[in-house]
Amino acid sequence: MIRPTDLREWRDNAVVDGTDHKIGVLEAVYVDTATDLPSMATVRIGLPTRQRLFFVPVAEVTVGPGYVRVPYTRELVKSAPSIGTDDILPVEDEEAIFQYYGLPYEPGADGVRQLARR
Repeated sequence: MIRPTDLREWRDNAVVDGTDHKIGVLEAVYVDTATDLPSMATVRIGLPTRQRLFFVPVAEVTVGPGYVRVPYTRELVKSAPSIGTDDILPVEDEEAIFQYYGLPYEPGADGVRQLARR
């Protein structure tokens, strides 16, 4: 299993899909606040003046020399929920990310967010 500290070391490396097509660049890791294990990552995609951060689950990522491989197609990730490069993920938008990938969403008590950027 990849620990959050390990995956953070891969920041600024290429994120590729299962067929080695480059999707973008690993920007940040989000952990599950209940377990502190990696849950999602953001992938920086776009031209330098028009980049966005797209969310992708990290449960089944693999790493190699200079890349992080995700088990999702480039097209699927590029259509995923995203935020601006200077934005913060609003707690009310978290559920949409999980729904997009068909994953269960379990917010904490009193509306505590499930994802925290590390």
